Amino acid sequence: MLDLTPSIIIEREALRINPCKTCQPVGALYAALGVHRCMPHSHGSQGCASYHRTFLSRHFKEPAIASTSSFTEGASVFGGGANIRTSVKNVFDIYKPDIIAVHTTCLSETIGDDMNAYIQDMEIPDGKYVVHANTPSYVGSHINGYFNMMSGFINYLSKKSGRSNGKAGIFPGFVNPGDMRELKRIAKLIGASIILFPDTSMVMDAPMTGNYSMYPKGGTGIPEIESLGDCNRVFALGELTSEEPANILLRKCGVAYTTLPLPLGIENTDLFLMKLSRWAKNEVPYELEEERGQLLDVILDSHFYLSDKSVAVFGDPDTVLGLTSLLLEMGMIPKYVITGTPGDAFKRKADALFKKYGRTDCKAKAPADLFELHQWIKNDSIDLLIGTSYGKQIAKAEDIPFVRAGFPILDRYVHSYFPMLGYAGALRLAEKITCALMDRQDRDAADEDLEAVM
Repeated sequence: MLDLTPSIIIEREALRINPCKTCQPVGALYAALGVHRCMPHSHGSQGCASYHRTFLSRHFKEPAIASTSSFTEGASVFGGGANIRTSVKNVFDIYKPDIIAVHTTCLSETIGDDMNAYIQDMEIPDGKYVVHANTPSYVGSHINGYFNMMSGFINYLSKKSGRSNGKAGIFPGFVNPGDMRELKRIAKLIGASIILFPDTSMVMDAPMTGNYSMYPKGGTGIPEIESLGDCNRVFALGELTSEEPANILLRKCGVAYTTLPLPLGIENTDLFLMKLSRWAKNEVPYELEEERGQLLDVILDSHFYLSDKSVAVFGDPDTVLGLTSLLLEMGMIPKYVITGTPGDAFKRKADALFKKYGRTDCKAKAPADLFELHQWIKNDSIDLLIGTSYGKQIAKAEDIPFVRAGFPILDRYVHSYFPMLGYAGALRLAEKITCALMDRQDRDAADEDLEAVM
């Protein structure tokens, strides 16, 4: 079917074809899963909750738990106050979470349900909590839902006691559990005491033990979220994802923050390590310097296959910007760079990267969709495509090597266990990119040109 995508481009304002994003509640659900013993709750229909859970389960290959207010026709017309009160009571009675994180949906937002009022009227068991975030599906993307849910936790729970806890808060951005593990490993090596929020490691990558646990060991604890207000500083990773919750914590508790790009690639990781080590008043350990040297060595060794190769990148804004930075560092040309999440900042930051590396042959767009990206490629092809599983049809139709990176990856396994962040994550990406191009060279080689040593 995608072979029939026309090459003639018509600018579209009110229509998205094959969008490069999903809806806010998916991001809100993922953020809530990063809190220990939390039950995410979808204030809408059962179908909404099923879709959001399925979307995350297909990416992580793990069950994504969530409850729902189960809207029917009556609630859709008259409001969901009775539904949320009943469902919250049932969830506490049956599933016994420590906290319920409510996110809204199209239905409840269109009706105009006042979640603050509903929560204030609830009978919440002693020692339990209910928080909420407004996440209308028809605005923004899953990235907006993710940071809106983070902001909801901070608004309800974080507080300033007046006594510093001596820790730094790290907001990791919309990344996989493997990336969150990598951030904690880096902080431990540097000797920095941190609170990572949210933290889906040991939740969406929990081991098989033979016994199902609805609430695995992982996740940021409620006391830790409360203690964010006593942190000395917050490092908000992913400028387009983490700044909003960091700003809310600043306004509520006076905690200063430093906004940084995702530590994806050499320069971005350098920047994060230097900021964190200066805060911790410790030297960057040799183990991390060694990893950096290995990454540089691999990029130099493989530059014959990477230099001036053109690439299209799509996905979440901070992830795409990080990948773009890494590609430029590897001597490649990020010819087309798009995200589906709305916002002018994405294009400004991408254009700044192009200018920094002297590239005048690259373009970025937000919001954009995969139909338009496909049209660009039809008009002027590329050597490599990098993005989520939804790019596989374009790769097949145009016969282009494809590297899966970002969210969601629905047609492969294990990816969420391994990082993209840090030098270790960049080393893995460099290997995937180089191998994809070398595999293509092998595939296209004549029999007499097929080399055992490359």
